[in-house]
Amino acid sequence: MVRRSEFGSRLRTIREGREIGIRTLSSRLQVSHTYISHIEAGRVIPSEEFIVKAASILKADPNELLLIAGRVPAKILAYARSHPKETLSLFRESKSYRPFRSQQAPDTQLAFQVVSSHPSHGVLDSKTGDFEMIHADCLEWISGQPEASFEAIVTDPPYGLIEYDIENLVKLKNGRGGIWRIPPSLGGHTRRPVPRFTVHTEDDRRRMESFFRGWGKLAFQILVPGGHLVIASNSLMTRHVFPALLDSGFEMRGEIARVVRTLRGGDRPKGAEKEFVEVSVLPRACWEPWGLFRKPLEGTVAENLRKWKTGALRRPSGEQPFVDLIPSERTPAAEKKIAPHPSLKPLFFMIQIVRAILPLGVGRILDPFAGAGTTLAAAALVGYRSVGIEINKEYYELARLAIPRLIEYGRRKYGTG
Repeated sequence: MVRRSEFGSRLRTIREGREIGIRTLSSRLQVSHTYISHIEAGRVIPSEEFIVKAASILKADPNELLLIAGRVPAKILAYARSHPKETLSLFRESKSYRPFRSQQAPDTQLAFQVVSSHPSHGVLDSKTGDFEMIHADCLEWISGQPEASFEAIVTDPPYGLIEYDIENLVKLKNGRGGIWRIPPSLGGHTRRPVPRFTVHTEDDRRRMESFFRGWGKLAFQILVPGGHLVIASNSLMTRHVFPALLDSGFEMRGEIARVVRTLRGGDRPKGAEKEFVEVSVLPRACWEPWGLFRKPLEGTVAENLRKWKTGALRRPSGEQPFVDLIPSERTPAAEKKIAPHPSLKPLFFMIQIVRAILPLGVGRILDPFAGAGTTLAAAALVGYRSVGIEINKEYYELARLAIPRLIEYGRRKYGTG
């Protein structure tokens, strides 16, 4: 796993050695000084493009910084692609080499996969209709946006901050688990992997709180007054993430309960299932909390609605208010086939959340952790404009293909759009 603190510490050492202040560096890199602080505090690793540009400004070796950041320099990556066996031999000779093995692929192929599939974080974009999908680090991208440029944020972030790093994704693909729990098959039905948040250490939790406190400040800046943030969570994470967002300046406006029987919890002790047949380690989750936050208003709700078109929630009808208890199914198999992302939320549920978030149906929605793009598909189906950010190149490419198909699927099934 990439050690963010090591990279941040090295960047700070080089910057201070050159007697360059944070604000000076942020100005030359055209990002906020807050973002530089996040990097140096070990909360985030920037993109390859950012690292190379920073190295040029600081007159530092970009390859050193790239390697510390866990990025593969272009020359090394090109060599690995053309000489996979020789690269593997070098890994084997190093003291830090740990082979990944699986029945599906020999270790030569897997080791090459680890090298060649590391996400690149340069900004790409895909515009279709009223949505835009961008491949970037959301912290870096948001820090470069004008203040008050979005009316709402709807997102389902990676709460462990490690379940989507390269090491755990490789383990997931190869059925090894890592932070991912690979549930056993029941009656011939293969169940989807779910992240195990109970394995987080106290340091992981502190790092997560720090990350969302910094992320929340950036999210706060780009929302207009009265803009809402809706963020997916679970019962183990809310006590860490929700207070961090309050520290960022948001008001807590409640929780939306997605009523769904998930595969989280309810399991017997691992490795002793037969010994403790009548025991569950955690209760089986039957609902999922989504935090509802709002940037403070300018004046009254009515005044904010007139000026910014935000500050309230859109009702399903004139007679029925938006409610905080939403029955939901698990993600349908047809949607998972279109967008096979491990944390895919059902389109119909997302349509209800997204529709409510713009009270007058005016404005843009941002999903900073877009995954396979369900938020953007739901926004298109109710006629809203949206932008999605995804740091993982594989999921970005998946979303580019999946969003138009999810929109077409939603139109056929739900009659929206």
